[in-house]
Amino acid sequence: MRKLRLGLIGSFCLGLLLASCSKDAEFLPEDTDANLTQEVPQEVYDAAAILELNPNFIRYDDFHFPDGSSEVRLFFEDDIVMTEEQLFTLAKLAQDAGQERQYRTFNLVSQGRNISIIGYTGGGGYGLSSKERTALQWAVNNYNRLSGVSISFSLTFGTNYQSKDMVVYHNPNQGGAGGSAGFPSNGLPNKYVQIYGLGGYSTNVNEHVITHEIGHSVGFRHTDWFSRQSCGQNVNEGSAGVGAVYINGTPSGYDPTSIMLACFSSSEDGEFNGNDITALRNMY
Repeated sequence: MRKLRLGLIGSFCLGLLLASCSKDAEFLPEDTDANLTQEVPQEVYDAAAILELNPNFIRYDDFHFPDGSSEVRLFFEDDIVMTEEQLFTLAKLAQDAGQERQYRTFNLVSQGRNISIIGYTGGGGYGLSSKERTALQWAVNNYNRLSGVSISFSLTFGTNYQSKDMVVYHNPNQGGAGGSAGFPSNGLPNKYVQIYGLGGYSTNVNEHVITHEIGHSVGFRHTDWFSRQSCGQNVNEGSAGVGAVYINGTPSGYDPTSIMLACFSSSEDGEFNGNDITALRNMY
């Protein structure tokens, strides 16, 4: 099976608790020229080191929003995106919390919250296709059909995303195939969920990627964060500056069918496995 990469360190898994807000992007690796017009200052390198981000792959580049606007943000290792303010805030939290940072519960969504989520249908290449809209509906159904989970989702489609907790949209500027997401903060889920390059894949694969990215947005890291075995690698992502805390009742080793594996294949069915469901119930 062809394996598609879902990001290096930012994302969260069912099986491992999130512990500090960060940005996650998941995609097939591609060659990207650094923005050489803006020099990266030493204080950015220092903050990245505190968060255990690789200082050799840092650049400033454009981050695109659903309305087509963009702003310059910091890109780390091609798959983590944040503003300077977010970077410095996270670095300070990591310094202040020390080894206890993985227990910071404010990085989960508030218990019992109904999350408003919108599938973006606007123009400019940012709107979801018919297949992607169906996949988003299926992904939301994956969460809402579970008993014993306190959070839920209310899905709509349209362009008025500003008032919503979360917006799922297509990013026409990103190469590769996959998605990107951030982490919760202050009891709220990550707002912006991007998908890209999935037009040639089945609705089930689209469902898988969206369900996976929503998982990050409510506070989960990759199931195989410790090895990235799903990507054919044997690399420990480490704490990634955000912590990785084992969730009781889930495997501590490799779980080959979890929807939160770091990489996905072209034959995914888009569904949670039993361990994913156990993790969600323990979290929420």
